[in-house]
Amino acid sequence: MYRTHTCGELRKSDVGQPVTLAGWVDSYRDHGGGLFVDLRDRYGKTQVVFSSDSGAEVQQLSRGLRNEDVIQVVGKVDPRPDGTVNPKLVTGEIEIKVEKLTILNKCKTPPFFPSQMDLPGEDLRLKHRYLDLRRQQMQQTMILRSKIIKLMRDFFEEHDFIDVETPILGRSTPEGARDYLVPSRVHHGEFYALPQSPQLYKQILMMAGYDRYVQVARCFRDEDLRADRQPEFTQLDMEMAFCEMDDIIGIIDGLVANVAKEVLDIEISGPLPRMTYDEAMERFGHDAPDLRFGLEIVDATDLAAKAEFRVFKAVADAGNRVRGICAKGAADKYSRRLIDDMTSMVQDDFGAKGLAWFKVEADGTLNSPIAKNFTPELLAEFKERFAAEPGDFILIVADKFEVTCKALYGLRKKLGAELKLYDPEKMHFSWIVEFPMFDYDEEEGRWVAMHHPFTAPRPQDVALLDSDPGKCRALAYDLVINGSEAGGGTIRIHDGATQQKVFGLLGMSEEDAKNRFGFLLDALQYGAPPHGGIALGIDRWVMLFGHLDNIRDCIAFPKTQRAADLMTDAPSEVDRKQLEELAIKVLRLDEVKK
Repeated sequence: MYRTHTCGELRKSDVGQPVTLAGWVDSYRDHGGGLFVDLRDRYGKTQVVFSSDSGAEVQQLSRGLRNEDVIQVVGKVDPRPDGTVNPKLVTGEIEIKVEKLTILNKCKTPPFFPSQMDLPGEDLRLKHRYLDLRRQQMQQTMILRSKIIKLMRDFFEEHDFIDVETPILGRSTPEGARDYLVPSRVHHGEFYALPQSPQLYKQILMMAGYDRYVQVARCFRDEDLRADRQPEFTQLDMEMAFCEMDDIIGIIDGLVANVAKEVLDIEISGPLPRMTYDEAMERFGHDAPDLRFGLEIVDATDLAAKAEFRVFKAVADAGNRVRGICAKGAADKYSRRLIDDMTSMVQDDFGAKGLAWFKVEADGTLNSPIAKNFTPELLAEFKERFAAEPGDFILIVADKFEVTCKALYGLRKKLGAELKLYDPEKMHFSWIVEFPMFDYDEEEGRWVAMHHPFTAPRPQDVALLDSDPGKCRALAYDLVINGSEAGGGTIRIHDGATQQKVFGLLGMSEEDAKNRFGFLLDALQYGAPPHGGIALGIDRWVMLFGHLDNIRDCIAFPKTQRAADLMTDAPSEVDRKQLEELAIKVLRLDEVKK
């Protein structure tokens, strides 16, 4: 065998025992009388010692060892001499006196070392991911991921859910993001699509009588990427039949409490707090608010309408909104230069026309370049509205409601981090409910689904599908953890007439709907039960529970923001013969544009 123990296993109680270890050279130190090597595997590190007792041949061989060489050592467990115990290692009370050394594989000088403190750029890490994955933090994250997935699977098994795999090669049913397409060799000119989610399959399973389904599912979306998105990702997919929204939320409340206890040893008492979509947008400007801190949005549109300040008054008179936030005690922390930077941010990133601000002086007066446009009485009303006190900093955006939401959400997020308004180790879980069914696409002149086209309306809003779709609220719910959407689900439409009506509102003719979703419409006519579900983003759960900032650090082999795998150099060109078998001709980009 290559090893009798791992590098994190031996203790003082093992002194005198003959052992065989194998692993990577993490570090080596030549102290003249002997060579000391920290031998590493994913379980830990053990110090191994090459001394005169090891014999001349072993000593000579050991002098050629370098970091990341893969070796096997045979020896005896000894206690470390007095004064040399390393309390930072669980194996720090012992060492291995080496009697035999076998070099299993030499490592050429790597572009970076897994043990180094200062990490290289992400591109270099992804190019040599096999080195990056040796880092202790990366290994701990992968172990955390494995633990979370096991906890999820165990939890759902205890609640009578059946794990069912759904196809990877399916039909293209565009629902927002672009599909990844796979050409068929057998059916020339036809394509499979990789699943954006198992949405339709799991609904079919409900209609087939499998009333509790769960799956750890791989999903694929060809969309623009950012720090918390990947073109291929993993979700915990769940569906239930004969259920209402509260049933699904209750199950997930239990899952959250279980994972929080087992992973972070924190007690979460249910039910988790809920907030409607409208309330979240009014108070925080976003449908996934970070509730670890306050800094809530305050509406001052009615006060702005009374001001002589032309910008505020024009916005209020046009039926738009004047809203802001008040950062307690932050007036002295933001210079004019920093305020100018924030102004550029709301203009460039969120499309706002500008940023107004007030600082509350020690005597209680509001100081700002625009203060001269307000009467003392109106300034006092603004101060009262924002509950502002000396030393506070008020930031105001005047624009369309959607723009004020985006800008103030961005400012709130920025100030929350810069002013350290929350403990980054703290976890907050909540639900956002009662989302709009539809959003109106001005460019295309039609309604689009806020979640997906299979979402059921609230029973009391069904009539609005005919009279006023924009006011229709959905049986939709998102799980929010620390200001990130960690899962989203809906109760599904389970009757064909309502489903066809929703397709029509989305601009789909009966023929188009039949062509794209005929199998679903057919299944709805053969005894479909009420059903609903949710998808939890496993990659994002690992990121949040691991207190990480980048989702790529939670995935063994991630893609870059340009959807490339730097290690394998994918995507890549393929042999002409493969293309010919598929009857595919690759055009240059300029040829496509013509």
